[in-house]
This record gives sequence, C-alpha cells and structure tokens, in this order.
Amino acid sequence: MEEKGAFYSGDYQNLLKQYGYSEKEIEVKINKTWDSLFFADDLKFYHQTDENMAYITDTGNNDVRTEGMSYGMMAAVQLDKKEVFDRLWRWTKKYMYQTAGKYKGYFAWSCDLKGNKNSQGPAPDGEEYFAMALLFASRRWGDGKGDLNYSKQAKEILHEVIHKGENSPGDPMWNSDNYLIKFIPEVEFSDPSYHLPHFYELFAQWGNEEDRIFWEKAAKASRNYLKQSCHLETGLSAEYAEYDGSPRFEEGHGDFYSDAYRVAFNIGVDSLWFNKDPWQRKEAYNLQKFFFDKDEYTKYSIDGKELEKPDYLHYLGLKAANAAVSLAGKNKFTEKYIKDFWEAELRRDERRYYDNFLYLFALLALSGNFKIY
Repeated sequence: MEEKGAFYSGDYQNLLKQYGYSEKEIEVKINKTWDSLFFADDLKFYHQTDENMAYITDTGNNDVRTEGMSYGMMAAVQLDKKEVFDRLWRWTKKYMYQTAGKYKGYFAWSCDLKGNKNSQGPAPDGEEYFAMALLFASRRWGDGKGDLNYSKQAKEILHEVIHKGENSPGDPMWNSDNYLIKFIPEVEFSDPSYHLPHFYELFAQWGNEEDRIFWEKAAKASRNYLKQSCHLETGLSAEYAEYDGSPRFEEGHGDFYSDAYRVAFNIGVDSLWFNKDPWQRKEAYNLQKFFFDKDEYTKYSIDGKELEKPDYLHYLGLKAANAAVSLAGKNKFTEKYIKDFWEAELRRDERRYYDNFLYLFALLALSGNFKIY
C-alpha cells in the first residue's frame, strides 16, 4: 500500500536521521544555520530596523525581494520565530504592498534597502509564499489585529491572485482556463519552479471557501505541468516554460539554471506532504542519476547537454535541492546526496542569499521540520 503523505498521517520522515545523523547533531545544525543567516554579522541577510520591522537583502543584487521576504517568513514560522516573522511582514506591508492601480493588492517584487520600489510589478512566487506563511502563522500562533490578522491577510492575497481583473484593473496571477500560475500577471507562460501543488492543496482547505474548487484544480494541473516540464530522462526543467511544459527561450531562460533548481525541492516537499503522484519517485531517480557523476555543475539544456559555464553558479542551492528531492523516494544514489548535503558549507560570498535559503529549507525538510501547521 502506498504511504500517505504527512498531511494525512502526521509523519514527517527524518531522512537525515535515517542516514545516520543523530537528532542532537541535526538540532545543532538547524540552530546554527538559522543564527548564521539571520544574526551573524559576517553572513546574515536579515536586517532589523528601528520601526519594529526587518528586511532581507538579496546580497547578489543589493535589493529586497518578495521572494526573500516570503522565504524569511516561511523559515520563521517553521522555526517558531514570531518576532522575526512579524517584523518581516510589517516591512513588506509598508513598503512592498500596492494600495492603488492595476497592481492593487499585489506586492512590488523589488525594493531598495530603504523601501523605495524598484519595480511596480509583482512576482507570483512571492504572493504564494506570503499566503502560505500567513496561513501557517494563523494556525500556529493565532490571529492578531490589523496587519497581524494573518488568516485575513492570507485570504485577501489569495482572492487577488485569481480574481484580479474581474471587477478591478489588472491581470490575475493564474490562468483561469488551465489553472496554471504565470511568470508575471501580464504574460501567458509559466516558471516550473513557481509550481507548488502542496500549497494549493492547503489553499483549498483554508483559503476562501468560494475558491476551493479552483485550488483543487490548480494542484492537479500543477502536478501534471511538472510532468510535462521535466525531461523524461534527465529530470531537468527549464527556468521558463510554455503552458505545455516546453522550454521558453524568448527571454533567454529556456535551459536548466538558477530558478529551475527549486523544482527538485518543491517536488520533494509535495511528496512529503501529500504523496499523491507516483511519478515524483521516478523524477527523483532521474535527477539524482543525472547529477551523480557530475563533479562540477554548469548550465544544461533540459536534455542534458552542457552549455556555457556562467560567471557564478548557485552550486549550493542545486546541491540542497537535489538532496531534498530524496523525499520523493530513496534510491541507490540517495546516500551520496544526503552525505554531500550534510558536509556542505554555507556560502559566504555575495551570492549567498539564494543558495543559503535553499540550504536552510532543504535542511528543515530532510530533518522532518518543514511542516504543515
């Protein structure tokens, strides 16, 4: 009989423990990683302000992004860090939230470190992470007042992302015909790494009642889309892809790189939480087989051809995601990925933001601490 996901069973497998690491070692590593990324002067990307707020810097681009703010909130709720969560959310609402115009109800995807908007438009991966983190906060800590009424804030976001344009200017973040998330609201193509069917399952449970069927269909559509997007043999997917899953090259993001690394992590967590798609086990095998004998990571076409090596690589992010996909199914390659992940060091250079977040998320997921609340 197929095992049920943690949503049904309450069992969050601890793969790190299964492969020989003690609970004490794991606890120490989690605490050290959190402290390093949020509070160590030489490594942190989290910065508190005098107004009981805080922001997270994309250290490679010297800006504040909805991606990073929502990731920080998710990490905080997973680790029961309410003060950090609330500081990040206050900054987000004050500086990134749009109160008027065609983006009303969305969040500007990039601001400078003082809160001035670098771009008016949103990036949908931020909105979906904000909504999920807020729902978890509501269930873990209870709703507060005003902006700290977490469930109310989450439901407002979830309404906007699919109903924008019906009675107000602007475009929704999901295509209402195929239930797929867009790269940005104005376009009709997607980003495979934005697809979080495990979030959509929970939006259907805890979001706006009138949208329950939509989110159920979105979860099903996203799982199917990931099958179409991931290569049958290599398991690789493109950064941007058409609605049929084929790579989209027009903007120069039709190969496996950067954004696409997150797909493996997302598949691992979807399997951990819901385990509804047997294909995910095969996908984990394909990815881990492909990278097993690769000593150096480069840029690849989705069929596995080596492309030019960029000036910088998110090597740690890729290593973390490829370990996390083990949650979809262990195989003969898995032990190497777990060991390599455990022994990896946090990045300390200017590109540390993206990689170290994926490392932290993978550490939580592989230890049974990336949970549904």
